[in-house]
Amino acid sequence: MIVIEGAHVVTVSGEEHPGGHVVVEGNRITAVGAGPAPRAEGARVVDGRGCLLTPGFVNTHNHLYQWVTRGLAVDSTLFEWLTTLYPVWAGIDERAVHVGAAGALAQLARTGCTTSTDHHYVFPREGGDLLGAEITAAREVGLRFHPTRGSMDLGQRDGGLPPDHVVEDRDAILAASEEAIDRWHDPAPGAMLRIGLAPCSPFTVTGDLMREAAELARRRGVRLHTHLAETLDEEDFCRERFGCTPLEYVEGLGWTGEDVWFAHAVHLDDAAVKRIGDTGTGVAHCPSSNARLGAGIARTRDLRDAGARIGLGVDGAASNEAGSLLEEVRHSVLFARAVGGPAALSVRDGLELATLGGAAVLGRTDEIGSIEVGKLADLALWRLDGPAHADVADPVAALVLGAPPPLELLLVDGRPVVERDRVLTVDADALAREAQAVHRELLEKP
Repeated sequence: MIVIEGAHVVTVSGEEHPGGHVVVEGNRITAVGAGPAPRAEGARVVDGRGCLLTPGFVNTHNHLYQWVTRGLAVDSTLFEWLTTLYPVWAGIDERAVHVGAAGALAQLARTGCTTSTDHHYVFPREGGDLLGAEITAAREVGLRFHPTRGSMDLGQRDGGLPPDHVVEDRDAILAASEEAIDRWHDPAPGAMLRIGLAPCSPFTVTGDLMREAAELARRRGVRLHTHLAETLDEEDFCRERFGCTPLEYVEGLGWTGEDVWFAHAVHLDDAAVKRIGDTGTGVAHCPSSNARLGAGIARTRDLRDAGARIGLGVDGAASNEAGSLLEEVRHSVLFARAVGGPAALSVRDGLELATLGGAAVLGRTDEIGSIEVGKLADLALWRLDGPAHADVADPVAALVLGAPPPLELLLVDGRPVVERDRVLTVDADALAREAQAVHRELLEKP
């Protein structure tokens, strides 16, 4: 049993408790409220005075292997960046993916993340068990994990963007996707690991693969994910090749609905915004990556008003070198206000995107995303009594708009993963050295 008391508790379900308490037994929350917690024999008591307690953050879009390819093509557009990086990514193997995933997940943990997705779509022929390598890394770090078996089958010779040697045969992709579900997917309540299917994007995947992947996912009861409407280049590509917008194209292949979520969704007209909302489709908003690549600013306020499910994503570290989910909360609020005024997103809206919004995107609002009795004990305790935050009147504003605060405690499934800003489960310094070595090796490969 763990008791956290004296903190400002933000449940994200409509209540806040200054000087409140939360009780955790096993992997579940058993009490939430104002004032001191009931005394419990043998419990670990955490002094939360001077701290803000929030639900753990949910990362809805990433490419974990990119942690070992940071700092390249830093002033490029998306398509320029991709053509620069694809040859480097063609050299990844199990070691590179394991090191990259462990490093990226450890950084996510230090920035409040308790659940992360991953969109892994690069499978070099001699790479080995890449999905297994990142799943092992997630278990080592201790985060709840929703990886997706991504894919590309549209190479340059057929009018796609990726080099032909990094695309796969469609039948092989579908077989590997079903195998990943059989091997890894856990549909049970409280699961630490669930699988989705994620063909990469309209300019790297054939329509046949998109359609058949959707059919497979629905037959097996798993979720669907892809990139969509990230740049104007993609809009031009779809109009020229398919005679329609990106959303119209993928919807014709079965890709809208409550089991689907899109990464980015930046360039949407009013009709597309309404359609995403009407169908209950999810969106992973990645403000830092979109800014880094000059892609634009997603219509977050409009999508929320339309009824879309929206969470936050850091995206791959090759397009967001920080890999901080807390930074995405801040940027989601600031960028929305930059184009829509100060009422476009409140600081509590930003916190909701990172927590309950992400849980909605992954279909897990019954288990994570808010601090409520019966939910999983995925919690982040932020220290706000230092000089950078002590005199900020609103603790949520201190977290969202202030400097990144120290993370006093991160619980995932009721187990401590971070304490006093240090990851407990892996050696972050050793991972940094390994990541540097892998980075050099990838750049030196012929």
